[in-house]
Amino acid sequence: MEVIAKDRLKNSAKYIRLIVILAILAAFIFSIGFAGVLIYAKVLGAPPLTVSQSTIYYSDDGTIIGESNSGQKRYWVPIEEISPDLINATVSIEDKGFYDHHGFDYKRIAAAMLADIKAMAKVQGASTITQQYARNLFLEHEKTWKRKLSEAFYTIRLEMFYTKQEILEGYINTIYYGHGAYGAEAASQYYFGKPASELTLGEAAMLAGIPKGPSVYSPLVSPENAKKRQGIILHSLMENGYINEKDMQAAVTEKLKFTGEFPISSAETAPYFQDAVKNILKTEMNMDDRSIQLGGLRVYTTLNTKQQKIAEDTVKSEISDTSKIQVGFVAMDPSNGYVKAMVGGRDYSESSFNRATQAARQPGSTIKPLLYYAALEHGFTPVTMMSSEKTTFRFEDGRDPYIPHNFNNKYADGNITMAQALALSDNVYAVKTHLFLGMDVLADTAKRFGLSTPMQVVPSLALGTSNVKVVDMANAYSMLANGGNKTSPVFITKIETADGQLIYRSKQEKEQVLDEDLAFIMNSMMTGMFDKNLNGYASVTGSTILNNITRIYAGKSGTTESDSWMIGYTPQLVSAVWTGYDEGSPITISADKTYAKKVWVKFMENSLKEQPIAGFKPTKGTAAAYIDPKSGKLATEDCSPKRLMYFTKDKVPTQYCDDLPKNESSNPTDNNGEKQIEKLPWYKRIFHW
Repeated sequence: MEVIAKDRLKNSAKYIRLIVILAILAAFIFSIGFAGVLIYAKVLGAPPLTVSQSTIYYSDDGTIIGESNSGQKRYWVPIEEISPDLINATVSIEDKGFYDHHGFDYKRIAAAMLADIKAMAKVQGASTITQQYARNLFLEHEKTWKRKLSEAFYTIRLEMFYTKQEILEGYINTIYYGHGAYGAEAASQYYFGKPASELTLGEAAMLAGIPKGPSVYSPLVSPENAKKRQGIILHSLMENGYINEKDMQAAVTEKLKFTGEFPISSAETAPYFQDAVKNILKTEMNMDDRSIQLGGLRVYTTLNTKQQKIAEDTVKSEISDTSKIQVGFVAMDPSNGYVKAMVGGRDYSESSFNRATQAARQPGSTIKPLLYYAALEHGFTPVTMMSSEKTTFRFEDGRDPYIPHNFNNKYADGNITMAQALALSDNVYAVKTHLFLGMDVLADTAKRFGLSTPMQVVPSLALGTSNVKVVDMANAYSMLANGGNKTSPVFITKIETADGQLIYRSKQEKEQVLDEDLAFIMNSMMTGMFDKNLNGYASVTGSTILNNITRIYAGKSGTTESDSWMIGYTPQLVSAVWTGYDEGSPITISADKTYAKKVWVKFMENSLKEQPIAGFKPTKGTAAAYIDPKSGKLATEDCSPKRLMYFTKDKVPTQYCDDLPKNESSNPTDNNGEKQIEKLPWYKRIFHW
């Protein structure tokens, strides 16, 4: 018996030694493994903290006009811009030992395991804030051992390379608060309509309770559950020393008001403009869809919200609800090409097709200012005379004869000046000019003015038969309005990442592409559509809206069988309006033919209401003279009517109107007996009119 007892004792000692050895070996292997994990984590370096965030779009004054619409609202804000009450409430209820552990709370893990064993089910969690943040950043929420191990590894890396403040900031900006709101800022905006920095204690405690189960604890889903959860969090705050009982009672009794909506609606403010911006991000800046939608970009645009609202309201008020006419509208600052307002159609919800940037339509007579600018370059002047009469143009190259027609088939049946031809929109004069210059000249000039669509080199090009885009025409007129400097439509001024890093800034170097003297002469001529002194065989084309204007405008209207245009400007603002039917059918209803001018004049008048009246400043190379519109010669007091016109100094007319009585007293002379050009009154010199 003693031998057996001794053998058993020896065997027990062997087993104990074996267990100890195995335990030491296991501890050694674990230590080696854990050290290896730490070394591997160190070698990999800091994990990137990139998270999906909504891209925000801003107007020219920094107002938010929209955001990427993916069903998820994500706004990242620095921890300094989050209410301390919300931060404390989150730490208190989620991980009160957050500031003391290194990513894992072993006491909570042990307690959770015991609770689960007793209940024979998963009843208690032990994830720290760092673990949850790791899950939000890098992992799916599946319950597998692989995911658990990955979570632990990322937790180690986060704690190794980032401060507690950085981890807490990331966590509170990424947790889900329900209703599509990710992060404290989005949640605060959705539930309370205010930034996270302005949350009260009661509001903060309410928000902190939602992530446990948004479908259960959202105050918009279950006010009762949300209120109970708020009470638990307030007690937790008091127990952990963040607040006192008085603070808790005040928060419990605070009446909370919920908004239940995001203040930003990407479908309400300038949706066509926003689409144009997104298209630029994709096609010109080569950004992929995910970067645009959830890249957290801060896109600063040129949109003026006041002018945008005026444009939208004007289209709505001026065009009848019963009309099927569509509209394309662009307003630009001619000094820099900034697009200030855009309307791409009458109802974005019915059609997102942008008629301001995507549609290409015939510009009609709005192409004539480009033609006449080219004519000025080739020696024409505002008083160059040509006959306006029904004409058949025949060509030696075998092409069919061409017969242009004036509106209502009215003609002067005699000579008219280029200034009057432009004001009355005489088609015969335009075609004659086009053919005289050579048909390729207008096509080349259109390219210089920035028109992106191809021009057909045909006789009818002078009457605007080659398609153009509204935005391109607004840009072309901007080059006249700014004195001949090159412009291109600008929608975006700068782009920043979510952390404020500048990745794009618009730059436009000044480049003179048109002759500034000739550009000014064109501006002067284009005011003629509103000057009754240029009435001839027909009224000037702006006569129907003349009573609605209160300042100096240069402009040109245009019509084709299926298109109606009005483009006009001051030195401060250019706007272009196209109206027509999408299917390109003829405009036969009289009212539908008038909308372009009505929309244009109302927009311009309301947009410039608070701005000073600005005329076009004469350039050094030009000179002014009063001209008899009928003869195109210098006017005297006996000529009526008369119009002030501008010329380059070497091309000022020298002859006087020939319908004067042969009475020397009617001809003003200087001391040498030579006739004088009438001097301008001071008020006309100021406004250059």
